[in-house]
Amino acid sequence: MSDAAIAKSPAKGGGAKLAIVYVTCLFFIWALVTNLLDPLLKTMKTVFTLTPVEASLTGFAFFIAYGVMSMPSAAFLSKFGYARSVMVGLGGIVLGCFIAIAAAKLHTFALVLTALFIMASGITLLQVAANPLIASMGRPEDSSFRLNLSQAFNSLGAACGLWFGANFLLKGQIFEKDITITDAMREQALGFVSNVYFVIGAGLALFILAIFFVRRQITEAAPKTGHYVNPLSALSSKWANLGAIGIFLYVGAEVAISLNLLLFLEEAHILNIPAEQAGKMTTFYMVFAMIGRFAGSALLKKFKDYWLLTAVAVGAIALSLTVILTKDMVPSAHTGDINLILATVPMTTGLIPAFAALLIGLFNSIMFPTIFTLTLQRSSAPASATSGLLCMAIVGGAFLPLAFAKIEEMTGSKSLAFIAPLVCYVYVLWFALVSKNAPTHEIEDEGVAGGH
Repeated sequence: MSDAAIAKSPAKGGGAKLAIVYVTCLFFIWALVTNLLDPLLKTMKTVFTLTPVEASLTGFAFFIAYGVMSMPSAAFLSKFGYARSVMVGLGGIVLGCFIAIAAAKLHTFALVLTALFIMASGITLLQVAANPLIASMGRPEDSSFRLNLSQAFNSLGAACGLWFGANFLLKGQIFEKDITITDAMREQALGFVSNVYFVIGAGLALFILAIFFVRRQITEAAPKTGHYVNPLSALSSKWANLGAIGIFLYVGAEVAISLNLLLFLEEAHILNIPAEQAGKMTTFYMVFAMIGRFAGSALLKKFKDYWLLTAVAVGAIALSLTVILTKDMVPSAHTGDINLILATVPMTTGLIPAFAALLIGLFNSIMFPTIFTLTLQRSSAPASATSGLLCMAIVGGAFLPLAFAKIEEMTGSKSLAFIAPLVCYVYVLWFALVSKNAPTHEIEDEGVAGGH
């Protein structure tokens, strides 16, 4: 039986709740896989002795998949439905995990990049399906609330990915400062990569089976599909395009900061700590994002989504400026250590730029889901096409880290490289302000007459 035949009426009660639980698990899963990139970048940079721009290719290979695969994913979703899209997307991640294992065994960086592209292709399909699915499961005025709540679990998955990666990818002598790297050290580090992706691949294979058994409930709770929707139709909507630019710049800023946080924190003039401790510290970036999303979900019951987006954009701009303006600050001598549970760090004024960078995660928290739902509510294109365009815009995560790395290479300063995300947050602020007066509508897959 086709998904379209199953989707005769919206699911109610337990079926809808079960669908929400499983879709929320997807948000957790793709965040965990995505945020292994940060410690993986450090591993690849160390094992293969890469420059900042070369190391950034790990993020580029992953996020370029959103640019290549989002429109095909939107077409697949419109034709085959949400449940099948979820299972195929998870299958893509599993395939990428096992290619990553082969790449680690063969010591081939190019094959690592291929594995990341395939994983991200699967995640792209999951994102195209899951975001409008959650947004449509209830009252339209609460769509930002539901998506922010699911994104809170996405942040939990991201924090787990950073912590998991720091603990299982950044072990061994190869990460010690001023060490002479040997082939045995490289072998050990790549062995850790194999182990991590084997565990993830095996776990997700079991989760696909679980999804198969509840595919009917997911389909009943989803927007109706079964007819082909041209994914390029989103380009005809002014708000779909404005939202896509917002997603492109926001994701680019978040990824550029996230990929470079570990390297930023371990610098001598910031915290001067070992890679493993710096990796654990980066977990705060996503912990703050998780706190912000849970808090944001509550605040969205009281305040308009565009006003909250305005507030967090201002906060992110202020923190980015703090990092930039403290570039020449000479940190005070270490006067002891602070136990922050997730990591132990020295007491020094270097904590000012360190926590300014980490706290950006708090203000990033509601940006993605709020930009997404503000756009879905204002776009005149079908929901699947708009979602495809917005997910394609996640390709910003491939390009902004390269801009960040290029500014660092040109200036010799990671602090000045925060100019790249600063510019992105300025656009998000503008988008939030202009969305206030735009007409809105119910999220559906037939398109609407207004919304430009």
